[in-house]
Amino acid sequence: MAQRVGWIGLGTMGGPMAGHVLRSGVALTVWNRTVSKTEALRELGADVAEDPRALAERCDTVILCINRTEDVAAQIEAMGDALRPGALVIDHSTISPVGAQAIAESLAVRGIEFVDAPVTGGSMGAQNGTLTVFLGGTEAACERARPIIRPYSARAERVGPSGAGQRMKVANQIAVGGALLALCESFAFAQKAGLDLAQTRALVGSGAGGSWAIEHYGKKILGEDWSPGFSIKNQRKDFGYCAEAAAAVDASLPGTRLVDALLAAQEAEGLGESTTARLFEYLLSRGFAD
Repeated sequence: MAQRVGWIGLGTMGGPMAGHVLRSGVALTVWNRTVSKTEALRELGADVAEDPRALAERCDTVILCINRTEDVAAQIEAMGDALRPGALVIDHSTISPVGAQAIAESLAVRGIEFVDAPVTGGSMGAQNGTLTVFLGGTEAACERARPIIRPYSARAERVGPSGAGQRMKVANQIAVGGALLALCESFAFAQKAGLDLAQTRALVGSGAGGSWAIEHYGKKILGEDWSPGFSIKNQRKDFGYCAEAAAAVDASLPGTRLVDALLAAQEAEGLGESTTARLFEYLLSRGFAD
């Protein structure tokens, strides 16, 4: 029998990812709280469910790409017993590692497999189908998830049992925060020092200072394009999970706390929906003594 896949969450990341699945020939059913976001996929041949329960009734595998731990739990609750024994749930949301473990345990009791599968690669990776996916779950569940994930991923690896995918995402977000600060601080200095920013990006990016942030977010800074991308609001949400996970293993995150504080100042100015790369503007406005 052909695989029947359901997708909940068609935002900046989920929409393009679901599109890759649909174009791979999989029978796809979608649901999104904002119905208008389903239209592009409907036009490509996706079935649109009237609610999460109806989606689960039609599908063997359900993929979530939403926001917080409580959102994932709420959608699983909304599917109720329509999510049947033998089903597979793949969660691409970035949530609490402890929350992912709890969800996996509650579903296992019902005979349902769960893979926490957060992604990295940004909206560009979602659009291009080149995301990296961190898989947490049993070996069997992760192997079952791989062919479904393949259309939108360049790399998908099991990193451990349930919750390990989210712990790897925490490690990723810690690195992302540091790279963001390095980019924005470097560019703010370069501009104040009278250097050409395009040349700075080309030269620094081609050497030891190069990074994904300089390659992708550097381009947004040059174009003064503050659209997400990845928003300040969502980055701070992820940093909250980083702090929680770090406390659980007694890990110190001084750099992450600094970047979170800087982004918090921007969010307080009403810029929470802007790309994180807008930190450049904030640092540009500060002086040496700040």
